[in-house]
Amino acid sequence: MSQHSAPGARRTGVGWALAITSVAGFMAALDNLVVTTALPSIREDLGGGLHDLEWTVSAYTLTFAVLLMFGAALGDRFGRRRLFGVGLAIFTVASAAAALAPGIDSLIAARAVQGVGAAVMMPLTLTLLTAAVPAEKRGMAYGIWGAVNGLAVASGPLIGGTLTEHVSWQWIFWLNVPLGIALLPLARLRLAESHGTGAPLDLPGTLLASGGLFGIVYGLVRGPADGWTALPVLLGLFAGAALLAGFVLHGTRAKNPMLPMRLFRSRAFAGINAASMLMFLGMFGSIFLLSQYMQGVLGYSPTEAGLRMLPWTGMPMLVAPIAGILSDRIGGRPVVAAGLFLQAAGLGYLAYVATADASYASQLPGLILSGIGMALFFAPASALVMASVTAKEQGIASGANNALREVGGALGIAVMSSIFSAQGGYESAQAFVDGLRPAVAVGAGIVALAGVAALVVPSRRGTLPDVTDATEPAPVKVPAGSSH
Repeated sequence: MSQHSAPGARRTGVGWALAITSVAGFMAALDNLVVTTALPSIREDLGGGLHDLEWTVSAYTLTFAVLLMFGAALGDRFGRRRLFGVGLAIFTVASAAAALAPGIDSLIAARAVQGVGAAVMMPLTLTLLTAAVPAEKRGMAYGIWGAVNGLAVASGPLIGGTLTEHVSWQWIFWLNVPLGIALLPLARLRLAESHGTGAPLDLPGTLLASGGLFGIVYGLVRGPADGWTALPVLLGLFAGAALLAGFVLHGTRAKNPMLPMRLFRSRAFAGINAASMLMFLGMFGSIFLLSQYMQGVLGYSPTEAGLRMLPWTGMPMLVAPIAGILSDRIGGRPVVAAGLFLQAAGLGYLAYVATADASYASQLPGLILSGIGMALFFAPASALVMASVTAKEQGIASGANNALREVGGALGIAVMSSIFSAQGGYESAQAFVDGLRPAVAVGAGIVALAGVAALVVPSRRGTLPDVTDATEPAPVKVPAGSSH
C-alpha cells in the first residue's frame, strides 16, 4: 500500500478524526458563501465599488481553486497532518485579519490568504479521515463529512446574514478563530501522520494556472470600471489567456503535471467537468447578485435575505438522497442533465420576475426550481467524475473537478458582475434591477449550456467504482476531490 502511514494510523479515534475533519471542512466550505449576505454591510462600512465586492468573494474562491491540488500534493510529500495544521493555522490567522481589516483592500488581501489556507487544509480533511476509518466504515464517514459540508453551503447566506444583522459583519470571520484555535491542538494529538508517494510537486503548472486565472478574472473585474480597451484590462485578459494556454501545453508534455490533459480525451471526463465548471459559473454569479438584490432593492434584512435563500441553497439537504437513488436506477447522466436544466429554468424565471417591488411569493418557484436542480446535480456528478477514469486516476480526476468548480465560481462572479455594471448599477432600485435581469438571464443560459455538456457524457449505468480498490494506488486523493 502506498499510503506510508505512521505506525498506529488505524488506531486513531474514528470519532475524533470525523469531528476534526468535518469541522475544518465546514469552515472552508462556509466561507464560499457566508460573505454574500454581508456584502451590502461591508460596502457601507468599508466603501468600494462593485469590483471590490467581487474580489471579497473571488479572492477566496480563486486562490482556493488554483492551489487545491497543489495543497493535496504538499500534504502527500511533507506529511498530511503537518500540512493540515499549517493550512488550518493560515486560515485561522487570515480570518482574524479579515475581521480586523481597516479597509476594503486589506479585506480582499486577507480573503486571498484565507483561500490559500483552505486550499491546503480542505483536500487533506478526507485523506486524514481515510487514514483513521476502517475501509468497511468509510462510506458512512464520507457521508457524514459530505452532509456537514452541504450544511455549510446551505447555511452560509443565513449565518452570514444573521451575524451581520445582530452582531456585525466582522463576526462572519471571527467565527472561524475559536474553531481554528480549538482544532489545532486536537489535530496534533488525535490525528495520525501519514505520507503519500512523494511524487514531485508541479510548481510550473501551479504558477501557470494561478497567473492565468488571476489575469482573466482581473480583466473581467476591472473592465467595466476602467473600460475594456484600457491597457491593464487588455494586458490581464491576454496575458491570462496566454498563461492558461501554457498550462494546457504543460499538461500535455510534463512528466507529472498537476492536471494531465490526456484525461480530457475521455468524452465522459471532459463532459462532466465542463458541466461542473459551467454550473458553478452560473450559480455563484447569480447568488452573488440575488443576495444583494434581496437586501438593497427589496429591503430585507441580512437575516431575512439568508432565510429566503434557503429554498435554493438548502434544497440539496432534502433532495440529494433521492438524486442518489435515481442515479443508481437510471444512471447519472439523465439525473445530472435534468438537474442542470431545472436550475437553468429556475434562474430564467428569477430573471423574468425580478422587479423593484417583487414579492417573495413571486420569486419562490424560481428558488425552489434552482434548489432542486442543484440537488440533482451534486451526488451523481461526483459519481460520473469518478467513473470517467481508471481507479488509479481517480484522485487527480476528483481534485481537478473540485478545482474547476471553484474556478467556475470565481469566473461567474466576474462575468455576471460585468454584465450587471454594463446594464445597471447601485444608483437606484430600478438601476439595480436593470443590471440584475440580464446578468441572471445569462447565468441561466450558462447553466443550460452545462446541461448540454452533461448530455455529452456517454450513457452508462452505474455509480462510483469500488473506493477500496481506488485507494490502493492513490488513497489520498480519491476522497479529497469529493468535497462539493
